[in-house]
Amino acid sequence: MSRLFGTDGVRGLANGLLTAELALQLAQSAAVVLGHDRNTNGTRPRAVVARDPRASGEFIAAAVEAGLSSSGIDVYDAGVLPTPAAAYLVADLDADFGVMISASHNPAPDNGIKFFARGGQKLPDDVEDAIEEQLGKEPFRPVGGEVGRIQRFSDAEDRYIVHLLGTLPHRLDGLKVVLDCAHGAASGCSPQVFKDAGADVIVIGAEPDGLNINEGVGSTHLGPLKQAVLQHGADLGIAHDGDADRCLAVDHEGTEVDGDEIMAILAVALKASGKLKDDVLVATVMSNLGLKIALREAGISLRETGVGDRYVLEGMREGGFNLGGEQSGHVIFADHATTGDGVLTGLQIAAQVALTGRPLKELAAVMTKLPQVLINVRGVDRTRVKGDDAVAGAVALAEAELGDTGRVLLRPSGTEPVVRVMVEAASQETAQDVAERLAQVVRTELALELVAD
Repeated sequence: MSRLFGTDGVRGLANGLLTAELALQLAQSAAVVLGHDRNTNGTRPRAVVARDPRASGEFIAAAVEAGLSSSGIDVYDAGVLPTPAAAYLVADLDADFGVMISASHNPAPDNGIKFFARGGQKLPDDVEDAIEEQLGKEPFRPVGGEVGRIQRFSDAEDRYIVHLLGTLPHRLDGLKVVLDCAHGAASGCSPQVFKDAGADVIVIGAEPDGLNINEGVGSTHLGPLKQAVLQHGADLGIAHDGDADRCLAVDHEGTEVDGDEIMAILAVALKASGKLKDDVLVATVMSNLGLKIALREAGISLRETGVGDRYVLEGMREGGFNLGGEQSGHVIFADHATTGDGVLTGLQIAAQVALTGRPLKELAAVMTKLPQVLINVRGVDRTRVKGDDAVAGAVALAEAELGDTGRVLLRPSGTEPVVRVMVEAASQETAQDVAERLAQVVRTELALELVAD
């Protein structure tokens, strides 16, 4: 049987993979692993449950809460809130664990269940494995007064908003900001916190109906945000995804500011204020070389990790670093959050515009993105990509040709017979040429079947 947990919890088609029965069973298992087995103070374990506004989140949340309470867990139902809000509330309430029901940037028919340990921390693989193993055992079924109770977490959103406002280095008075909430979990709290911070706020994508989450709006569809920024003459725009654990930005000219540029802006700002731990930013190997060059010029070191926010988090924890993220806009401020927080990130970007008096376009110019070409080479033996002499020789030649003005990255797929060839260079033409040459070498040398002459 394949592993149930993926890179970010259990995710799949609601009522397909993710049924009410599975949700209940996962909750019963988590109640034991994250609740009773770890609770040492003799009190009944407590859990925070939140969801994004997908229609299926209603029945999945009901199943999760039934599973938890029937297993002797007191449940605090926080309603519709961003994933980072759920993580924060676990810590703020000093709950034993939390459950977030969301499929993030996926389409509305999908849904997911992710768990947070005490303190709002993401689970390591071994704990997820323990929850899966518990699925095969008899659930814990207390009776009488030992069953858990379910109550509305009435001030959940207010607590989160107060927390966010407390992170700001500068108010947003005088700024006009367009927010695209992706018809998702941030539709209520993001406009509220930006208004409370003093911004003049125009809101789009904030009318969730359970079926329209991420549909043509949000961080995966920036067109409406770009248009709204230009239409309203806004200083900047912020786009969330469905569960608001990431954000992308748009400057006053309607130009996208991606996660790499956001990290560059914030890393430089934190260093200038003496708050960037050891002058280090943690990012994945997929971040643009332009980010590394910009950081080097600013006296900041880049620590690279594998692709995925969990690896960024691991890299941050290992070194005690306080800023990291991904090109996708998943940015982690360890001083204020245990996971990526798109509302927090958006606030920090806007605060830098207000604090410096410089437009976002000018702030983003601290980094120059190098042209990037990505070619997926299919039908090849991905396991041999690091051991093949001909491939290694071709990579070495390409790197010598690019010098300090580019780079090469070959990434085997984790699941398919695919090798991803990524090349960055000073010009688009050079990047394309080098990538195509390398892709041909990979295609020939690592072919699963003989290539005909």
